[in-house]
Amino acid sequence: MGLDHIAGLLEGYRRFRAGFFQKNKELFRDLATEGQTPKVMVIACSDSRVDPALITSASPGDLFMVRNVANLVPPYQPDGSYHGTSAALEFAVRFLAVEEIIVLGHSKCGGVNALMQGTPVAEGGPEFIDPWMAIARKARDIAASDLAAASEDERLRALEKAAIVVSLENLRTFPWIDNAAKKGCLRLHGWHFDIGTGTLYRFEPRSGRFEPLGG
Repeated sequence: MGLDHIAGLLEGYRRFRAGFFQKNKELFRDLATEGQTPKVMVIACSDSRVDPALITSASPGDLFMVRNVANLVPPYQPDGSYHGTSAALEFAVRFLAVEEIIVLGHSKCGGVNALMQGTPVAEGGPEFIDPWMAIARKARDIAASDLAAASEDERLRALEKAAIVVSLENLRTFPWIDNAAKKGCLRLHGWHFDIGTGTLYRFEPRSGRFEPLGG
């Protein structure tokens, strides 16, 4: 990022300090002294175009968030390796006792496109993206068989949504998530955001479809 971009961010910070922060001093003071008590966790994509707090008009302290490539949830695998998303899930569910987990995908997802078409990268090949996206390989196989005659855009959209469903299934492989969900203490949601139209879709387990939310 060039210096001009950093200067723009610093100017934005100054506006934040003079505006939003000044108007919400008590909120930030309480968050600093009392800690966080979010009821909702969001697993979102790293994509710069999709901001869960902006989309939902959430305030600081409302959302416990983890962002990764293609908003994927890996299966439960306590093997001593590095598991950033799983660590965030454990903290949110076992320590913060969140009551809702949302897997938030979006249109034109680069990670999902890489899963569908392969990763165009520099010499040496992808080191991390392809192994990570393998989490959603099941979704790719389903979309490929169901939409063989569909357009590329239709297949990408279907794969984005199928990957969300795979992540919802993977959430259930974590015993403390599955137990909390069965007890009714925790609810799991799959959402898909269309960047171009601003429409949010919600996965309906009974129909197996993503339905648009009113708005």
